[in-house]
Amino acid sequence: MDTYPLEQDVSIMGKHRNPYPPEFRAQIVQLVKAGRTPEELAQEFEPTAQTIYNWVAQADRDTGKRRDGLTTSEREEITRPRRKVRQLELEREILSKAAAWFAQETGTVPDKGSSS
Repeated sequence: MDTYPLEQDVSIMGKHRNPYPPEFRAQIVQLVKAGRTPEELAQEFEPTAQTIYNWVAQADRDTGKRRDGLTTSEREEITRPRRKVRQLELEREILSKAAAWFAQETGTVPDKGSSS
């Protein structure tokens, strides 16, 4: 198995790492299930041992072996509407600012600084 190449994006707040592909995660989980330790795999591959422990726990939740958290599909079910709400709020804010600008440009709304 090849090591996963480090792909990093630079964001405004610092470095952001792209998520590992699901196939890579599944292969690492299979190696743990076959007897390798997360610490061994962390030395050989890029993710930390804690990350690998998290992947194994999530895989166990997804297969029903654990019940101490949400499955991946349940997480996606929650995340999707939250992401949509954030997008709609951003769009509403942009439209509100655009409407205010057009109103000011066309003179239909007095300036904030006017005394009328």
